[in-house]
Amino acid sequence: MRVISGKYRGLNLAEFKGAEIRPTADRVKESLFNILSPHIAGAEVLDLFCGSGNLGIECLSRGAKSVHFNDLSKDSIAVFKKNAAKLDGRDKYTVTALDFKRCLARVEDFDLIFIDPPYASDAGIEALKIISRDDKLKYGGIAVYERDRAFEGEIHGLEMFDERKYGKTYLSFFAVEGD
Repeated sequence: MRVISGKYRGLNLAEFKGAEIRPTADRVKESLFNILSPHIAGAEVLDLFCGSGNLGIECLSRGAKSVHFNDLSKDSIAVFKKNAAKLDGRDKYTVTALDFKRCLARVEDFDLIFIDPPYASDAGIEALKIISRDDKLKYGGIAVYERDRAFEGEIHGLEMFDERKYGKTYLSFFAVEGD
């Protein structure tokens, strides 16, 4: 796993060990950031289920104003901290080890939100509902939900404006309704 572009381009990131771990593949990440590239510079970003910090670090590398990294797993936070130690120290980021609901209750609104929970969980749908209900996504912002199947249904207050499939991975893109 590596940083694809920006000031940390080529930086190798620490990864998790084990077959049950599913980091965002480099080819999926490259496609994702090709789509998001006009929205990253100066953005305030939330990486809600950060794992190793792969997505948020890519945002910092590409000029995001700040990133809030969150994961309930102590193992994830430990891997993230190894990766954060490789950054130059001038990047603005915060890190919390909270359940996603508690994290969302404590944070303000964002330009970009990554939602990449364990695939077997419905936490992503629940997170989208909270994000919409509590206005955590700025007008003009984007929430990206990664999972192993196409998104079905609706999230009141958010509009799914795009969905892409890369192998077994689906990326669903949401904006505040009316954007």
